[in-house]
Amino acid sequence: MRGFENIGRELERQGKADGIKRLAESEDGMKVSRMIDAAAIENAAKTGDSAALRSILGSVLSTEEGKRLAESVKRFMKD
Repeated sequence: MRGFENIGRELERQGKADGIKRLAESEDGMKVSRMIDAAAIENAAKTGDSAALRSILGSVLSTEEGKRLAESVKRFMKD
């Protein structure tokens, strides 16, 4: 989980943490969060199961909400 902590610190350093939080709290962000099984993600991350993580990500990105959210994050991170 240190990787996630490092990502969080880097987003803070770049001044992007609040923007990412706003995206997560957006309508699409909330819909995507309800689609995700947090326990499955945590387990896959802890065990290093990259196939499971790819599968979860793929299922989310196949939805309209997931596509819009990913595009919003991509645009935001370019700024």
